[in-house]
Amino acid sequence: MLAVLDRYLLKEVMKVFLAVLGTVLLIVLSILMLRALEDVNAGALGSDIVLRFMGLRIASDLSSLLPPIFFASVLMTLGGMAQHSELIAFAACGIGPVRTYRALLYAAIPVALPAGWLTLYVRPLVVTELMQMRASQQDEAQQLFGIKPGRFYQHDNGQITLFVDDIQDSSHLRNIFIHDQREEVIKIVLSGEGMLRRDEEIGQQFITLIDGRRYDGKPGTANYAIGEFDRYSLRLKQRQTEDVQTQKRATFPTSSLLGADNLRDKAELQYRLSSPLAVITLTLLAVPLTARSPRQRNTWRLFVAFLTYISFFNLQRVATNWFETGATPEWLGSLWYQALVLGLVMAVVLPNGNWWRRLRPNSRPVPA
Repeated sequence: MLAVLDRYLLKEVMKVFLAVLGTVLLIVLSILMLRALEDVNAGALGSDIVLRFMGLRIASDLSSLLPPIFFASVLMTLGGMAQHSELIAFAACGIGPVRTYRALLYAAIPVALPAGWLTLYVRPLVVTELMQMRASQQDEAQQLFGIKPGRFYQHDNGQITLFVDDIQDSSHLRNIFIHDQREEVIKIVLSGEGMLRRDEEIGQQFITLIDGRRYDGKPGTANYAIGEFDRYSLRLKQRQTEDVQTQKRATFPTSSLLGADNLRDKAELQYRLSSPLAVITLTLLAVPLTARSPRQRNTWRLFVAFLTYISFFNLQRVATNWFETGATPEWLGSLWYQALVLGLVMAVVLPNGNWWRRLRPNSRPVPA
């Protein structure tokens, strides 16, 4: 049975955690919905699989969202308790930081376990299905990069505007308009016929216009050059995607990564382990980052908490990259950043708050 303090902190932290989690999920769902609608409008995603696609994306990203959400929840809970002088009351009853840590860890474990299950088991399955879904949508679109007739599309960061009136046999285009402003001289190209082709050797896609007319000139001037052509080709810049090998490695079952000799496989395994471990580490960081009294200035602690959050997840990327490239010893792994941030925060915060004097609980008995 849990003690009264453990049950109280568990209840308070979980109430805040569920509220923050729900809010974050609503924001993420809104962003995913907007992006999915853009993909549907561009023809890169079928309207019949939008909800399924969004559900898979949430399942894929949830393991990465849980650690920072729980960290914020613990900070908010302890901050509210400090404002109501509850932490002072705990200290008066002989409840020190060590006892508080134990109670918070009881709340962290129910979050760390699902985070581990999501990242070790669910995420590889979800990423595999997402890649298959994307591949099937590309096949259905005939590799047209989402081009549909009767719509304007922009490429190269809006420097190229493309309009195709009709598409026949997946690659034959009719009534094409191109506005190209990549150079100082703007080009307007018109053609009644064209075709879409892909160069497999260089992995690029081109639109080739046949028997058209081209207008070259500068805006605001009447000096335009008009010319006719038999064939005119334009390269379409593809959307940047993640490294293919990185995507494939994310689909590997965790069991296949155990005992792997490849550094990238080891880095992937440790990356998956970092999520549940981060829940525990960030919980340990939250206690010293909280002011114990409403009279204490909390601004600098909030600044340290924000800096801790940014440093923690940026160092995660750095540590993983260094481990993959062999920049750090293999025995060190890629999880060292969690111990580093924990040690730095303790070194900065504890002396300032005299926390080392409170590591021993008072002699008064702790109520069960």
